[in-house]
Amino acid sequence: MRRVAITGHRELPAEVERAVAGALRDRLRHIEGPVTGLSCLADGADTLFARAVLEHGGALEAVVPAERYRDGLPAGHRAVYDELLAAAVLVHHLPHVESTPQAHLEAGRYLVEHCDELMAVWDGRPPRGPGGTADIVDYARRQHRAVTVVWPEGARR
Repeated sequence: MRRVAITGHRELPAEVERAVAGALRDRLRHIEGPVTGLSCLADGADTLFARAVLEHGGALEAVVPAERYRDGLPAGHRAVYDELLAAAVLVHHLPHVESTPQAHLEAGRYLVEHCDELMAVWDGRPPRGPGGTADIVDYARRQHRAVTVVWPEGARR
């Protein structure tokens, strides 16, 4: 079973979300055999990926960075988070209470360490803070994980 994890940007414009969702579904269709997707289920790339994994018939594993992670998500996303968390076949809880950048960085590293491939919805820019997409891509490359960058040409955040 191929284990694929996601890292990526949040708060994507609607047209970028549509393009990214299509690209993620297309990449999953090209993976032979069963797929397990690993995601923190945040709004944006994490959710697009989790939905694509489930639509593909794959298994979803959730990684919860901190006990209060859900509280730090946008209020409008919490019902989606709950729905996807309930759909997960396995939930990995990291040992943090507060949802801090350090907890997110450790969650990203956990994703990398437990996958065969990292899909990154990434505009190629430097991180805005610790634990951002660029940090996780860099870590994956240093760990010699396959990284597939998904970013629509000409797209802006």
